[in-house]
Amino acid sequence: MIIWEPITRPPLRTIALLLAILGLIALAYLIYPTGKNIRDGRHDLGTNGIWLQHGWLGHDDWFLENKRDRSLFRNEQALEELSSLIKKQGMRFLFPHLCPCHPDGTIARVDPEQTERFLDHLSGFEVIPWIGGVFQNHCTPARPGWRKNFVYSTLALFKAHPRLAGVQINIEPMPSGNPDFLLLLDELKAALPPGKILSVAAYPPPTRWHPFPEVHWEEEYFREVASRCDLIAPMMYDTAIRFPKVYQQLMKSWTREVLEWSGETPVLLGLPAYDDAGSGYHHPDVENLEHALKGIHAGLAGFEKLPKNYQGVALYSGWELDEEEWALFLREFRRPVR
Repeated sequence: MIIWEPITRPPLRTIALLLAILGLIALAYLIYPTGKNIRDGRHDLGTNGIWLQHGWLGHDDWFLENKRDRSLFRNEQALEELSSLIKKQGMRFLFPHLCPCHPDGTIARVDPEQTERFLDHLSGFEVIPWIGGVFQNHCTPARPGWRKNFVYSTLALFKAHPRLAGVQINIEPMPSGNPDFLLLLDELKAALPPGKILSVAAYPPPTRWHPFPEVHWEEEYFREVASRCDLIAPMMYDTAIRFPKVYQQLMKSWTREVLEWSGETPVLLGLPAYDDAGSGYHHPDVENLEHALKGIHAGLAGFEKLPKNYQGVALYSGWELDEEEWALFLREFRRPVR
């Protein structure tokens, strides 16, 4: 019988080796290039998007249920200020919140007079209400009756307000491969009036840095969704990543993947500009506009020329962007005004 002698190493040598390895990892992190600073506006096409508050279109019932002050939205000055701000920021697509829908599938109501005022002040923009809700709570696309009500109430919204450019579907969490969501998109696309935009707030590709498959779409499913809509906006955030360079690298790779996976469908890259500190799924000192823009600049720079389906970025969210973040967006992304 062979007796194996234990391999021993003086503790100080072991500790020194571990410290050296950790030092090399730290050095590699510090010097490894990830994002890019590009400030000449080459990636700004002036066709960006932004997600906006429910209050801009919301019905009185929403204000009462949520104890919100409707006067903050239903006045000429507020509408003028919003219009002036987003014109300066190169926006084209506006996604005012209109979630959640009711459990029977009917979408949330708007205030008809306010909606028309909004469209008056925001003429020249593509106003695309953001509809949907929580999967298996507000939204059950597996039920034919639910889909029928969802489609019917969406068409009623266009009939009442024909200047709306389209709708954006946002149902979360939507597992990759779900066939009922694809069926809903097919039915809605077939029913929409000519020229109306069907947009989807999509999930980004899988990544080892965030191993939660219910909030990531595999390539085949992403392509299936993209082929059914006119505009796709992947939500490239809520990754729980704690290291800026890791997030920048992920944004770099996601930028290339989603543009390639979307085929000919126009893409807005969804970027974080909000503060959900303490949530566990978002760290605003990491997932923010500064690091996101560095990552997408690096991703876009890898193409010989900008892909035809690239439209720009979409900012989430309009109600949390402050003056400092707007200034950063102007400096780090917008095309300089001559």
